[in-house]
Amino acid sequence: MPARPVNPWAALSALCLGFFMILLDTTIVSIAVPAMLRELGAGLNSVVWVISVYLLTYAVPMLFTSRLGDRFGPKRVFLAGLVVFTAASLWCGLSGNVEMLIAARAVQGLGAALMTPQTLAFITHLFPPAKRGPAMGAWGGVAGLATITGPLLGGVLVQHLGWEWIFYVNVPIGVIAVVLTVALVPDWQPKNSHSFDLIGILLSAAGLFCIVFGVQNGQQYDWGAVFGGITVPEIIGAGVLLLIAFVLWQRYNRSEPLVPLAVFGNRNFSAGTLTATTVGFTMTGMFLPLIIYIQTVLGLSPTMAGLLTAPMSLLSGVIAPFVGRASDRVNGKYLVMAGLSLLALGIGIIAIQARPDTSPWTLIPALLVCGLGVGCIFSPMSNLTMASVPRQLTGTASGIFNTARQVGGVLGSAAIGVLLQARISASITDEAAAAAAQLPEPYRAPFADGIAQAAASTGEFGSSGGSAPIPGLPTELAARAGRLASQAVNSGLTDAARTTLILPVAVLVLGVLSAAVLRRVTPRPATSPPSAEPAPSPTG
Repeated sequence: MPARPVNPWAALSALCLGFFMILLDTTIVSIAVPAMLRELGAGLNSVVWVISVYLLTYAVPMLFTSRLGDRFGPKRVFLAGLVVFTAASLWCGLSGNVEMLIAARAVQGLGAALMTPQTLAFITHLFPPAKRGPAMGAWGGVAGLATITGPLLGGVLVQHLGWEWIFYVNVPIGVIAVVLTVALVPDWQPKNSHSFDLIGILLSAAGLFCIVFGVQNGQQYDWGAVFGGITVPEIIGAGVLLLIAFVLWQRYNRSEPLVPLAVFGNRNFSAGTLTATTVGFTMTGMFLPLIIYIQTVLGLSPTMAGLLTAPMSLLSGVIAPFVGRASDRVNGKYLVMAGLSLLALGIGIIAIQARPDTSPWTLIPALLVCGLGVGCIFSPMSNLTMASVPRQLTGTASGIFNTARQVGGVLGSAAIGVLLQARISASITDEAAAAAAQLPEPYRAPFADGIAQAAASTGEFGSSGGSAPIPGLPTELAARAGRLASQAVNSGLTDAARTTLILPVAVLVLGVLSAAVLRRVTPRPATSPPSAEPAPSPTG
């Protein structure tokens, strides 16, 4: 510890700036998906990987990186993650193709994984138990600020400067955070000698990668061979086997397993972790079809799309503190179940309302219902999940709980991505066939085939269908064919988005069932915060 006195709030402000950058980057990317599709010349599958690979490399190493802080010091690991994240952000912005962007995002996720657990460790070190509430409140406020700032700032940057600037904006923030961390955060050394479960890390990482790769790329490879005769189902099966091997290894590893299975003997922890996984799945997955629909079909600019979703985030942040206090007086599981139900209801209303000619602003009431639901979920869910975990397992359980939510996000991104791709191809093909009936017989088949091939191969659905020329089309029919093509693409995209939104609603039903298993727990004196991360952005 340095000789000079440490100001805990000044140190927390430096840590929160770095954490703000992580959350800002998560919320800011969704708004740029349509621009990336156009300007990178990439298909939807590739752009979904830009989101998924970040979540994957963020989630998988987090249990391991928390132990790095114990071994080498949280400040040093936090700074290393900050430097990696900032440099990777610059790399993202400089990427000239989607493959390079995916690689840079993977490195960015590793930087985030290094940073996140260290902030929790510092809050428990800098603030005594009686004063941690305000510190955690400030930390949660940073999450809310990033939630609101992300889509608005992202929309402005994408519209006026280009998608690259959603990553460039991290560079000055990261540099300032590095300077403040060096100056204000103490070099605390817990010096806990943890062993590192390298076999567990490799098995879990490989298993999750195989499952995510198989699910997300299934549509691209038509669920057949990928390379060397190895098929998509075989890759997914290998991922499942690797995760089974991981669980068995955790059971028989007598040294220091990555995931002590004893913690799952606690009913509330098991049910709460499953609930958190369904929430992560939904929060990540719901925005991909929604953003594509409101920007591509309804024609909102990125800035206006950010404004449309901002009230949801704002309401969620306003409601959350009141729900947190209410959870001390009523059975928190009913608040969680109500929140999950409201979120499902809001998504369902959006799916019902979505039409090619829907006014974007009529979606705001449903988005507010979603925000109300999100605000009701996180505080009672975290408290019920962690309250009855034995004190000696609190740190490990907290890491598992938050990692499970991140893994849910990875699976949500992959599953929603593949379903959306499949529905876009099928829906636009059907709409193109129907629209072709309004053209003279000789031009129907070329018209329908051209639009269907564009939808299946490029994913650039904003213009591909309407701009594809039809050989031999008379001038007097060109304008009419263009209008029909545009209508077919917009109707097909709308149908694909509506159908895809059913999946997160179904997953939330599972979340309601798992939350119903939670039992009320008499609060005990707090020795550590209930979770390793505040409520995530509802725009991630």
